[in-house]
Amino acid sequence: MLKNNKKKLIIVSLLSCIISVSIFSFTNKQQGPVKFKNLKVLPQDISDEDLDKVMDGFKAALGVKCGFCHAPSKENPKKLDMASDDNPRKDITREMMRMTQEMNMKYISKIPHADTVKLQMLTCNTCHRGATKPFGEPLVKPKQ
Repeated sequence: MLKNNKKKLIIVSLLSCIISVSIFSFTNKQQGPVKFKNLKVLPQDISDEDLDKVMDGFKAALGVKCGFCHAPSKENPKKLDMASDDNPRKDITREMMRMTQEMNMKYISKIPHADTVKLQMLTCNTCHRGATKPFGEPLVKPKQ
């Protein structure tokens, strides 16, 4: 169990790095053909593999399946319309992505000696820990 949680934590951390690097390097790249529709935070030229990693990270961090954020297709309700904005959770996810990116760039990256210690970036898992709603209290309460 502990090994599984450690593996998930590592995957989510890597995904956060991929997202951050992709977004900030995107501004320096020439735009190629658009493969995905309606990407507003992730780069338009993200690879299938990287997009899958990001989505798998969301699923692991929140303990959900794709239909939690993606709306059903109007033509075939048994399938998901990945580009649709009909599910309001998709916009919440985008805002949360922007929030963690800003905190990582503005605060975490500016911590003195961050380069000499193994400082973990903030990810969805930092607060969600496998739940759809972020935890408001520490998992372990301090002894009084």
